[in-house]
Amino acid sequence: MTDQGATQEGTRFPPGAQISVRDEEWLVRNTTTTDHDGERIEAVGVSEFVRDEEAVFFSGIDEVELLDPEKTRLIPDTSSYFRSSRLFLEAVLRKTPLPQSERGLALADGFLLDPLVYQQRPAELALSMRNLRPRVLIADVVGLGKTLEIGLTLAELIRRGRGERILVVTPQSILEQFQHELWTRFSIPLVRLDSLGVQRIQRELPAGRNPFTHYKRVIISVDTLKNIGQYRHHLERIRWDAVVIDESHNLINPGSQRRALAEILAPRTDALLLASATPHNGDKRSFADLISLLDPAAIADRDHYDPAEDLGHLYIRRTKISREVRDEMGTEWPDRGPTVSLHCAATGAEERVFAELAEHWIPAAPKSTEFGTADEDPASVATEAVFAYNLLKTFLSSHVALGETVANRITALGDRVRRAEEKGLRPDPAIAGEQAALARLREIVAGMGDGRAPGDSAKLDALVQQLREIGVGPRSTTRAVIFSERVRTLKWLAEVVPARLGFPVAADGTAKAVSVMHGGLSDDEQGDVLEAFGLADTPVRLLFTGDVASEGVNLHRQCHHLIHYDIPWSLIRIEQRNGRIDRYGQTYEPQFSALILTSAVPGAKDDRTVAEKLLRREEEAHKLDGTAEAVSGFYRAEEEERRLIKELVRGGTVEDFLDDGPGADDTALADLFGQVDTITEQELPARAELISLFEGDTAAFVSTALDEVYQERAEDAIGLSSGTDAKGGAYFSLSPAQAPDLLHRLKALPPSYLKEQRVAERMLVTFDGTLAQRKLTEARDSSTSMWPEVSFLTDIHPVVEWLTDKVLVEFGRQEAPVITTPHVDSPVFLVQGIHSNALGRPTVVRWMAVTGLGADGTGTPEVRPMADALRDAKVGPRLARTGGPRDLDRLQTLVPAAVAAARHHLDEGRAQWEERISEPLAAYRAHVAQWRTDSLLPGVTGRRERVVEETADELARLLDQLHTTGRPLLRVLAVLARPGVPDTPEADEPAADAHPSDAQAEN
Repeated sequence: MTDQGATQEGTRFPPGAQISVRDEEWLVRNTTTTDHDGERIEAVGVSEFVRDEEAVFFSGIDEVELLDPEKTRLIPDTSSYFRSSRLFLEAVLRKTPLPQSERGLALADGFLLDPLVYQQRPAELALSMRNLRPRVLIADVVGLGKTLEIGLTLAELIRRGRGERILVVTPQSILEQFQHELWTRFSIPLVRLDSLGVQRIQRELPAGRNPFTHYKRVIISVDTLKNIGQYRHHLERIRWDAVVIDESHNLINPGSQRRALAEILAPRTDALLLASATPHNGDKRSFADLISLLDPAAIADRDHYDPAEDLGHLYIRRTKISREVRDEMGTEWPDRGPTVSLHCAATGAEERVFAELAEHWIPAAPKSTEFGTADEDPASVATEAVFAYNLLKTFLSSHVALGETVANRITALGDRVRRAEEKGLRPDPAIAGEQAALARLREIVAGMGDGRAPGDSAKLDALVQQLREIGVGPRSTTRAVIFSERVRTLKWLAEVVPARLGFPVAADGTAKAVSVMHGGLSDDEQGDVLEAFGLADTPVRLLFTGDVASEGVNLHRQCHHLIHYDIPWSLIRIEQRNGRIDRYGQTYEPQFSALILTSAVPGAKDDRTVAEKLLRREEEAHKLDGTAEAVSGFYRAEEEERRLIKELVRGGTVEDFLDDGPGADDTALADLFGQVDTITEQELPARAELISLFEGDTAAFVSTALDEVYQERAEDAIGLSSGTDAKGGAYFSLSPAQAPDLLHRLKALPPSYLKEQRVAERMLVTFDGTLAQRKLTEARDSSTSMWPEVSFLTDIHPVVEWLTDKVLVEFGRQEAPVITTPHVDSPVFLVQGIHSNALGRPTVVRWMAVTGLGADGTGTPEVRPMADALRDAKVGPRLARTGGPRDLDRLQTLVPAAVAAARHHLDEGRAQWEERISEPLAAYRAHVAQWRTDSLLPGVTGRRERVVEETADELARLLDQLHTTGRPLLRVLAVLARPGVPDTPEADEPAADAHPSDAQAEN
């Protein structure tokens, strides 16, 4: 196995290189380093017997020959306008991963989304010099587009060869939504798995094979994957290039299954992207634990650290009122309207419930006088004070939910009595009083109507009236989403509302105009509900949903009306609900209303006591700060509600709770997440320095590649045809079934997309962003499929990658084309040089042009940028072929000298670029040393000491691996030479693949 004189640890097989293994030729797609078997090389067959076959080799097991650059054979390019050479050079440029030293964004402007700078910031931060690895917490508030920010970041990692194996973990309610966004906007395919899908793969694979190696890019619900007992041994045996965990605030609780999952994944991935609009619970230790997943050496003392100073490179946080966001949005995202409180005076039966609650469950505390308290606090019949408030909240949802809760409580108390008696114990005497009160409530509820007629429920009557006023009905397309915390309320509303609005109701009581979504549905069922609500042509007009839809779910595509049927006792949850329709992409002013049940019973606690006050405070905070997160000092909805109820139980008020939250004493986290305008001082994200022979025009590259690969016969070979839609948008189509290697790649696409669009038979693609967006919108407006019929072609689209690979293998093993041009005085050798680290990733990539070799190779060589040489030689679609090279044999003898000159040039510049690479590594090494010292203060022993030492050692090993090792890989790509051998001149006109601008310039 040849290594070009490199040390063993420096041997590299970068993507795009051709290798010889088992007497066959292969094209390297990806390379990673293993602990025991050398480098793991993913490759595709090039030579006849293995063409298009995929294989994996290990350099420590197989004899892998990386072809010696000095033995490169020069082949005159006889193609029209040197099309073959230009395509080959472009393919190499596209296939070569951007190096570790390139921090600029390469692909941010080439996707199906608005070019918003604020959405590019997370990718910029992930690639910044301060980050040892691409690890960042995206903490933007609800609605700013965190999924798009994740997609942009993943795309940049893919372009750097650091995104081959991707795992995305999300709540089950947004699986399909996330999968849809990444494919339609970025061309990143994710295979959606659930527990049944994993089991199916296990049945298909040989015994002992890891099911998570079956697909390279996977999206799976946290509810499936958190079963650590079932999947731990698989997850511990696999490494990922990038892991995304959405709604990552669920990882905060130590000892939870979600936290255990994160602790397994974090050390087994290079890039880690966490996303959450509420990423902390107000506790500095908990937030430090979350940050430790990104960088275990970020914080030495979890109780004492400066979030902004110590962690600024690991998180990014903006709100809708952040200056950069606000300036870029303009009118594209309308401001939300005020939340309208619809007061509903309780019916007579509801007042009896209020009276029962006020008298027996939550009696009003006696007023204090100047002489002190008149009497002792009135007692509640509830054996647990918190249950009394849960009972109140249930009633404020609906009387049917109250009936269910009462029945369940009666059963639970009966079980407690029976268990005590079975043990020979006396039951708690207080239980009897609560049972009697529950019986009275049950009797009242039993006498209340079912809601099918007016007067049974004040809130239901108000809901029906409100829906009519906003235009919801059988002859209208207006849609609304109605939130409730209680599943029983949701199901009841779905049963009674449609008929009262005049919608057709089937014999079984169901109505096509209504969908219900709650946590009891499977991920497929939730996905079906959301898809139907998001497609314009479906009959669904009302979505009754619980707070399972309050995190991450997009409900704004066809809807801008949201009604709170009941109100959560949490500012965070209210904000999350509102964010379902108040988000980036909304085209109408979001409209919110809330049903406020009121009572005239003295001392009754109705919706004005808590809910309406929280609604007002959330609205105020949204206007002032863009988020309500820090108002109460709590940052987790469950904890916020639990502490609020505790405050109410002890006689406090909502105002007391909001004014005296835990954040009042320690404002560090509030300050951290309140710094939303600092980003405006930064310059625009830097762009990567890229070379292209097609002026970065992927459309021109693809068109030319199809002509070259199929020799103008693509119509017959793969069914290629072109067309325009009714509005003039251009697209082309092909039949993957006629190209088995392409069809194999497309198997990684979402199965529902493949099936619904019949992609195997005919795939429609376009470079026209306007057409692609129109088709995406049409898909949302249809009733048949959420997938657009035309796919937008990005640089990382499987079709583009497939063509790039096919172009690369057009030239044989160790062959380089010779391009003749009258615009050079002497031969110019184009050479690629790559330095890599111990992980097999490029640290430096140089594109060199070597000149001045002299007739016998003993001249004084000069090395300049390849881009300059190509420009000066006018290599492009207008360079006509007027003759072959003057002396091919002499050019061949100069190859070793050109390689030597390129190697010498790299060696001379090594100190400069090595300093650039080593500087951030040295800074982080010093940081780890200081962190170790600060963490091992006197008294730190046992498990904590072992963890610190192991972490420091692991980070030191990683730093060692990120340094450049070995000698560079060199590859002769092409030679520019003066023509000399007579040939048939081409017509002096632009080539077929010339850009319109080229043709105009020629004229």
